[in-house]
Amino acid sequence: MTHSLPRDTPESQHVESAGIRDLVAALESLGSVRSLMLVRHGFVVAERWWAPGAPDVASDVWSLSKSFSSTAVGIVIAEGRLTLTDRVVDLLPEEVPSEADERLARLTVRHLLTMTTGHATESLTDDERLTESRWAQHILAQPLDFEPGTHFQYNSGATYLLSAIVQSVTGMPMLEYLRPRLFGPLGIQNPTWLRSPQGVDAGGWGLSIRTEDIAKFGQLYLQRGQWSGASLIPSEWVAEATGRQVSNGDPTEPDDWTQGYGYQFWRCRNGAYRGDGKLGQFCVVMPDQDAVLALTGDVEDMSTELNLVWEHLLPAFAH
Repeated sequence: MTHSLPRDTPESQHVESAGIRDLVAALESLGSVRSLMLVRHGFVVAERWWAPGAPDVASDVWSLSKSFSSTAVGIVIAEGRLTLTDRVVDLLPEEVPSEADERLARLTVRHLLTMTTGHATESLTDDERLTESRWAQHILAQPLDFEPGTHFQYNSGATYLLSAIVQSVTGMPMLEYLRPRLFGPLGIQNPTWLRSPQGVDAGGWGLSIRTEDIAKFGQLYLQRGQWSGASLIPSEWVAEATGRQVSNGDPTEPDDWTQGYGYQFWRCRNGAYRGDGKLGQFCVVMPDQDAVLALTGDVEDMSTELNLVWEHLLPAFAH
């Protein structure tokens, strides 16, 4: 089990230190950045911590949790327990309300993964998480404004349903399912995940891990699911999950939120992709540069944060 990524100097891995310093200074100007870790060619070449962030401190990664949920689904599919075309009503029959929207019968696992459930808004609000005792039933009772598969709407309720499905078909919460298959092999120690009143991991939020754990996760995807000679995730799943499965805006716009969406991963400019979470939790994978950037913080302006990465970091990669 590898608990730490190897370290090296930036220049040894063909990254200019000046570019990293410029990025750190620019991020500091935003305020409330907690940590930064840059991996190049498999080596950590830069790491920076701002209190209360610290190497051994786990933090809530918010919606970056979604990319881990997608990974669980990919592994379940690889084990032959699930398919992308399985219907949600067949997988969670006890949660389907008696007067469900007729389009619900056509909702599949793939629609949940791509945020094309047919909902026009979030299907489980913050307030409803506090008042509802059966989250899945509440989500499935919401009206569908569009045919599943035809409309992108970012929706954390969709990811919660994926978690409920994983638990239903494997017989264990997603955190426990991933321990021997992902967290253990990556050396991710003591991860925790917020659970619903029904004992289902939240899926779309609530995972707490360390910054280096985020970097390892990105490196695993950069290596197309391979880790220490073992295949943890099928390479086909990595390609599909991080590819542009659906449109979420005009990709010609200089915006990292309109470049397309995969299976709980966002496409970025510059050939990159990412998992991200509220307030600046980032796992940015840059295949063209063979690099991964992990960031955590309490930053409101996430778009500017990514813009600073492209402005300062990309020119620092020599080859």
